Amino acid sequence: MKKINWDNIRLFVIAGVVIFLYSFSSKRNGSRHFVAADVEFADTEEFITPEKVNKLLIQNFNTVASITKEKLDLNSVEKRLESNPMIDDAEVFATVDGRLKAVVRQRVPVARVYEGGESYYIDYKGAKMPLSENSTARVLLLNGALNVVDKSKLYSLVKYIYDDAFLRKNIIGIEVTPNGSLKMMNRNYSYVILFGRMVNVEKKFNNYKAFFQNAVKDTLIENYKTINLKFTQQVVCTKN
Repeated sequence: MKKINWDNIRLFVIAGVVIFLYSFSSKRNGSRHFVAADVEFADTEEFITPEKVNKLLIQNFNTVASITKEKLDLNSVEKRLESNPMIDDAEVFATVDGRLKAVVRQRVPVARVYEGGESYYIDYKGAKMPLSENSTARVLLLNGALNVVDKSKLYSLVKYIYDDAFLRKNIIGIEVTPNGSLKMMNRNYSYVILFGRMVNVEKKFNNYKAFFQNAVKDTLIENYKTINLKFTQQVVCTKN
């Protein structure tokens, strides 16, 4: 008579019980309703309100309490949030205590463009971004003959300014002239920076920084009319 292997039988029974309990628990957990929705911003911008994000979270449902976990497709909710023109990235998940949570990162504008009667932002990735009804970004202004220059190069230059603490603080505007040269405006002084074309960008800005650090010590800096950076070996200035 063949001997029964009770150890194998016990393992089989235990495995069956574990699978049953897991399936029961998963089904029960999936049928539970959310108790609340929480919105967290990963930045300090205010281009979209928590209320607007909350509406996008529970879209197609009356209230968050009417949503069960099994009925909610988290990936679809994330894509819906990220389709909003103010949102760059979103992470949506369910917490162990039954809350639906969204962590939202908003887009980062680096310049405001005035072109052909239209106004919009350019974000950090170089993409067009609409103005917000809730907040206005304090970024440099970009106008002039934008159609005569390579916009990808122009946006790269704007990003260069944004990434540099000194330049971001001091440069508040860029005008593109009909011949493709750039004029820049300073925050604290009335002179115009004649930047020229978008070549030798780093060298020109380094020259401007060196000039500014020395000139700011001289009270005559307020009398300058133009600061010409077109010549990479020197900075040429004119006074009023």
